[in-house]
Amino acid sequence: MRKLILLTVAIAILIFFAAPSAFSFFGGKFKKIEPENGKLRIPLEEINDGKAHYFKTKSADGTIVSFFTIKSKDGVIRAAIDACDVCYRAGKGYVQKGDNMVCENCGMKFPSNKINDVKGGCNPAPLERVIKDEYLVIWMTDINKNSWYCKHKDL
Repeated sequence: MRKLILLTVAIAILIFFAAPSAFSFFGGKFKKIEPENGKLRIPLEEINDGKAHYFKTKSADGTIVSFFTIKSKDGVIRAAIDACDVCYRAGKGYVQKGDNMVCENCGMKFPSNKINDVKGGCNPAPLERVIKDEYLVIWMTDINKNSWYCKHKDL
């Protein structure tokens, strides 16, 4: 009986420590996206629900750049690096709470309809984007110039 209890405790500890790693290994909240012809193309049907959608891609210098998209209540699909000028070193990014994006490091709240319009400080670093043929298009040149916000070097 004692061996069974010890085995159960060992398995519970293993699950406790392995679960976060497995979550990270299998992608977590970020979807990997590959550029085509110098652009990232994200189908609008995947991101037009008013929820934040998180992506990661590799920049020209090998940095893994994470960013999010969100359709704000005014109907505009917005995109920003998952970091800001102030808190990027913490590597925590933003989480959606209602119609706001909230910095996971300092707790500042940003209305979704201000993303891409307001920049600097703790605001999410904006990404230029256009809608073309049912896709949100982000140029890799913009990803590359914003790679300094991200410190991870592998996918």
